[in-house]
Amino acid sequence: MSKNKVRTEKQVERAKRRNEFLRGILIPVAFCGLIAGGIYAAVRLQPGEAAEEPIQINSYTGDGKPVVMENDELLFTMDPKTTQFSVEVKDTGKVWYSNPQKAAQDPLALTDEKARLQSTLLMSYSVETGLEVTYNTNAFSIEHGIYDIEQGDDYVRVNYSMGNVEKEFVIPPVITEENFLKWVDQMDKTALNNVYEYYKKYDINNLGKRDNKEELLANYPIIEEKVIYVLRDNTKDNAKKKLQQYFEEVGYTYEDFEADKELDTRETSSDKPVFNVDMIYRLEGSDLVVELPFADMESLKEYPIYSVTPLPYFGAGSTEEEGYLLLPEGGGALIHFNNGRTAQSNYYANVYGWDIGLYQDAVVHGTRAYYGLFGIAEGEDSFLCMLEDGSSYASVQADVSGKNNSYNYVNAIYRVKQREKYDVGDIANSDIYMYIDSLPEESLIQRYRFVDSGSYVDMAKEYGRYLQDRYGESLAMNSDESTPVAVEIVGAVDKVKQILGVPVSRPLKLTSYKEAAEMVEELTAAGMDNLSVKLTGWANGGVQQKLLKSVKTISDLGSKKDLQALSDTCKKVGADLYLNGITEYAMDSNILDGFFSYRDAARLISKERAELYHYSRVTYAAREGFKSYWLLHTDLAQKMADNLVEAAEDYDANVCFEDIGKDLAADYDKENRVSRETVLNLQEKKIKETAEGGTKVMVNMGNDYALPYCSMVTGMDLRGSEYTILDECVPFFQLAMHGRVNYTGDPINIGGNEEEEILYAAEYGAGLYFTLMRESAFALQKTLYTEYYGSSYDAWRDEMLGIYSRYNEELGHTFNQEMTDHANLTGTLSVTVYEDGTRVYVNYGYSEQKAEGVSVPARDYLVVRK
Repeated sequence: MSKNKVRTEKQVERAKRRNEFLRGILIPVAFCGLIAGGIYAAVRLQPGEAAEEPIQINSYTGDGKPVVMENDELLFTMDPKTTQFSVEVKDTGKVWYSNPQKAAQDPLALTDEKARLQSTLLMSYSVETGLEVTYNTNAFSIEHGIYDIEQGDDYVRVNYSMGNVEKEFVIPPVITEENFLKWVDQMDKTALNNVYEYYKKYDINNLGKRDNKEELLANYPIIEEKVIYVLRDNTKDNAKKKLQQYFEEVGYTYEDFEADKELDTRETSSDKPVFNVDMIYRLEGSDLVVELPFADMESLKEYPIYSVTPLPYFGAGSTEEEGYLLLPEGGGALIHFNNGRTAQSNYYANVYGWDIGLYQDAVVHGTRAYYGLFGIAEGEDSFLCMLEDGSSYASVQADVSGKNNSYNYVNAIYRVKQREKYDVGDIANSDIYMYIDSLPEESLIQRYRFVDSGSYVDMAKEYGRYLQDRYGESLAMNSDESTPVAVEIVGAVDKVKQILGVPVSRPLKLTSYKEAAEMVEELTAAGMDNLSVKLTGWANGGVQQKLLKSVKTISDLGSKKDLQALSDTCKKVGADLYLNGITEYAMDSNILDGFFSYRDAARLISKERAELYHYSRVTYAAREGFKSYWLLHTDLAQKMADNLVEAAEDYDANVCFEDIGKDLAADYDKENRVSRETVLNLQEKKIKETAEGGTKVMVNMGNDYALPYCSMVTGMDLRGSEYTILDECVPFFQLAMHGRVNYTGDPINIGGNEEEEILYAAEYGAGLYFTLMRESAFALQKTLYTEYYGSSYDAWRDEMLGIYSRYNEELGHTFNQEMTDHANLTGTLSVTVYEDGTRVYVNYGYSEQKAEGVSVPARDYLVVRK
């Protein structure tokens, strides 16, 4: 199905709903319209909006001496003429540079690319039609001298103005004859002749035929009293540069320049956009911290700042260096310097995935990183860059040398002013974009930590220490002595049934509460220990759960007493029961369920309600047969989360958030806008408060801010998308977190490849995850839930216990230990090492492989204990 056809069908469906709604409230709306008309007329009589304040342009007035910050561990040195800097790690003597040192001589880079390589900040702005223009600090700020440097007791602040503005030279634009002669009389003959060539003398009592007396008096009022010299308008920058040198040599100062500028009262204006963005540098122990405050980002309304990329080439590796880029793809991935894959697209991943509060009409491939971090290793040294404040706006991007330049680099680009595209094909030939009107009171903060090692294992350990310092006891080691297992039991799904000849959606039982209790008893009796039971589709209609304004069990699954009995059974056998719920969305809900979309749905930037769709992995368009659903207002979503927690506590169970800790969406309601970063903080707070209240928390995927407070994370993306530009996949995140948080990959029995899911779990130190239902797959015929076809308990019970039995016997003892090492021995053979010396070999290949004195069977894992 084409995108245009899908878009048309959506528009028709929306129009039908809109017309039905309007017919029901026609009279009230008409009445309100009369009132609104009166208000509008009144507003029209009010004064118009005040004109925008002009952007104040910075100007460098320093003495050119290096700007230095220092503590016991780091030495920061900035060249004020370029704002490029170096950071020396005192213990090792390693020096990291903000920009490649030979960028200006790069044989591959064109002029614009060389300017980018020499910049400490890239910024793009956009316009109504969506055209995006990128500025860099080298060409659009430094070369024009429109920046300033401020040094405090513990910081260095660079205030950049960026734009196509006339460069300021410290030479008199207008000067009285008396002062002019004072300066030129001190110059040598060559300089004097040059200066006279570029200045024109004006005497009000002796004007030339072409001189406009009125204009001169208006532009230079001093001419009424004194003879003046004026710099000629057509003077080129190279000539101004020479003039600046001549005047500087005879003692002309910036203060003299400021006084002479006062004599020129001409109004100068430009329609070219100018922007202000500030960068603040601090040294905190062994870390370099970089901050970009939103409050200091200035632009005109018609030219909104769209994105910023701080330190885009920090630590970039040249063609002569050996090293790699560390990326947050899955558990982690490496791109080796100069790997020659110049025909491949660059790496790009949204931190925490797509902002669901922004409109999209198709999904081809949704990139996602569940932790905000990147790094570079060069030889025996490396650094990590942790994205702190503002990470929810970031995407990590990286590329290798040989494309546009000779450097291997990785950075974070932040979408500052989010935008949405309007389809106005009926009235215009191009798309129209709308942007948020203001920035929240937030900052972007990146923390660079320098590591005395080029090993990704040591980098991961340093990251682990960073997380432990940040979250304290929330990331203490656990005491598990067996494999953590998550078993998702599916209660009910919805199915269309004929009732009195009318098609009606009703819950379809897949597993009753009693059957779930029996399954838990059977599994634990068969030896499955450390079991976490996630009950999905247990309330409010099933898997496509309706709004949780009131939590209602499903009668087809049993009574409330039956659900309580399930909870009691889990406690009796030592399993943890988690009641799974959707709190961010309204699925298949209407006014009878307490949901009114005009009141309860979040808003897009376009002011439309945030209506969402399920997308096909085949056509990339909205899936046929699936109803749309709604993103909730942030405050209502928070209330739904509270209701889910309360319901779980009522049954003495724990809580599983289906969406919190995985999906992250801003609410662009103009009356009460909630930024994506604010939603991140609210989600973290909710999970933390729930855990500290004594209720265990399970989440899906597990964004980094959620993990410290979770007892179990299911569906963690262990391997990520194996893009062609990547050289290796590594368990970087797991090396930092193993033994502190229990996690699993995708369900083994319905994940798509049972064999590989087990191998991923073995390499990445993950627990096991299964999705089960009591009914057979035949029950799902004529439903939209084909993903559960492989989840029949009877069909999977014995195989599941066999997988668990072997895995737990060989690896169960490692889950209270840290990973201490990992290596990819070949392209398809890896080894993971634990504290007690246990070595886990994983062979992804289709033939036996030998390494380190052992033979690993094809498509299998081998555990060697000391």
